[in-house]
Amino acid sequence: MKIFTTVLVFLALALTIFNITLLDFKNPLQGDSVVALIGVAASFCAVLILLIFKMSKKIEEKMNDKL
Repeated sequence: MKIFTTVLVFLALALTIFNITLLDFKNPLQGDSVVALIGVAASFCAVLILLIFKMSKKIEEKMNDKL
């Protein structure tokens, strides 16, 4: 499970970088830039969710070790 979440984090980061390259910084709210901006936000949220999930698994393991 650790490897799977790590791979997903790297994929989400790669997607973020790819979408940033598609942004038009002069007009970020027009055309394809809107889609890229939504993609950046969505992949950033995915990274945060995956990192929270990894931390919760670490906490769960520590709690199980104490018992």
